[in-house]
Amino acid sequence: MKYDYLIVGAGLFGATFAHLARKQGKRCLVIDKRPHAGGNIYCEDIEGINVHKYGAHIFHTSDREVWDFVNSIVPFNRYTNCPVAQAPDGKLYNLPFNMNTFYRMWGVKTPAEAQAKLDEQRHEAVERMKADGIAEPRNLEEQALTLIGKDIYEQLIKGYTEKQWGRKCTELPAFIIRRLPVRMIFDNNYFNDAYQGIPIGGYNRLIDGLLDGIEVKLDADFFADRCHWESVADKIVFTGKIDEYYGYRFGRLEYRTVRFETEILDNPNYQGNAVVNHTSADVPYTRVIEHKHFESFGNAVYDNPKTVISREYSTEWTDGMEPFYPVNDARNQAVYEQYQALAEQETSVIFGGRLAEYKYYDMAPIVAQVLNLFK
Repeated sequence: MKYDYLIVGAGLFGATFAHLARKQGKRCLVIDKRPHAGGNIYCEDIEGINVHKYGAHIFHTSDREVWDFVNSIVPFNRYTNCPVAQAPDGKLYNLPFNMNTFYRMWGVKTPAEAQAKLDEQRHEAVERMKADGIAEPRNLEEQALTLIGKDIYEQLIKGYTEKQWGRKCTELPAFIIRRLPVRMIFDNNYFNDAYQGIPIGGYNRLIDGLLDGIEVKLDADFFADRCHWESVADKIVFTGKIDEYYGYRFGRLEYRTVRFETEILDNPNYQGNAVVNHTSADVPYTRVIEHKHFESFGNAVYDNPKTVISREYSTEWTDGMEPFYPVNDARNQAVYEQYQALAEQETSVIFGGRLAEYKYYDMAPIVAQVLNLFK
């Protein structure tokens, strides 16, 4: 065998694995069917702006080892994720739900006033369920109403969630929204993690650093010449779709995907924030990303007279589209577990990442998982 590892997929899992394996003296070949490395964190340079081609990616973690590792490849900036939501009532609200949100929604100014309003609306929801003979929330709508109340549910959750999943909230399982972040402080920081940021110069610098000195072949589809690729290495690290690896023998897993409508504007500052969610069902897209705000802060946004925005449209995945989010309902989970049982019997294949494990991952846990493999 020419290589110790054939790594199928040049995304974050594959690139991190290749980097650590090379440091141990292993011979690695990384292949990817796309014309670029980086998977879904790949950035495209448009008008001097790093555009997150497959949606916004914000690196965040409380794991110091993970943070130090990625910063050893490329330094990260101090970007803090503070998304804003434009609601059906036309107002802008801060996310996650915090005192700024509650003040905008109800005019309350103290945590006690906000808590009283939340308790009142939660109580109303529980009483309505009792009157209908419902003991426990049966779907996402009932669960959300008991957690956050009618006003916030209708303005900030309902429309957005139904666009995201392509299903009515009454048809979605309750467990999707069992936990909702509620903060009784004036804090718009979306994450609770100790560290967060964007690689200075964009995510391509992170991937290029991880893959430095490693042989990479792009536009190389593993399944187009599977016998050949399986013959070049002692072991395979597979980060693609696990159902495809096993020839869909138990059926196909389902995904949600995202379509992006990207536009260059002759405007240095379109919306004043990197992420604005649109929660109204009447707006077809789920959110608008203004990419320059990930790396330009304060008045520096005006250094470039142009800006680039991407409108995101959530849709059902079909062949030929990029699979983004696993549909973790009972049917898909049962199918995945059959594939997982096969994967656990493999002695020369390592499965990793959101497609191979049929699980939604943030970036930091992916890095942590690979670091742990090498321990």
